[in-house]
Amino acid sequence: MQEQSSQTGMPAGEVEPALTISPEKVCFIIIKMREFDAKDEVTEPEPGSNPSDDKETAVLEDHDDDSVVEELTSLINSLSEDEQVDLVALAWLGRDDNSASDWPVVREEAASAHNERTADYLIGTPLLGDFLEEGLSMLGYSCQEFEMERL
Repeated sequence: MQEQSSQTGMPAGEVEPALTISPEKVCFIIIKMREFDAKDEVTEPEPGSNPSDDKETAVLEDHDDDSVVEELTSLINSLSEDEQVDLVALAWLGRDDNSASDWPVVREEAASAHNERTADYLIGTPLLGDFLEEGLSMLGYSCQEFEMERL
């Protein structure tokens, strides 16, 4: 039986897969997706009052002109094709019953499926932040340091 690294789950001595997207970018997307996932349904589509009078509750609702969605869409669309493929592959790696050794196959599948709708696809994926974090973790990366710097 082959010994595995406790950090990545990969066979000991095997080289850690290289990402074309920086873990910091992925961590930023995770944080933003969690902001988006926390939003609730719109209860009053066109409130007639001042946002400050309503205690800014509209920011907690999923409006069409949501700044978090706009920011995520812009960021994902600005990534190179390889970075977008990595992002999708990380989500798939963390979503399914995979291990770090499956990375090359999962990434190849993501590359084959790549198209111009990557941002819409990813943003529409429930629990994307969790899947990305799990995928990063499987490859030996963590958002802990990144999160500490942002707080």
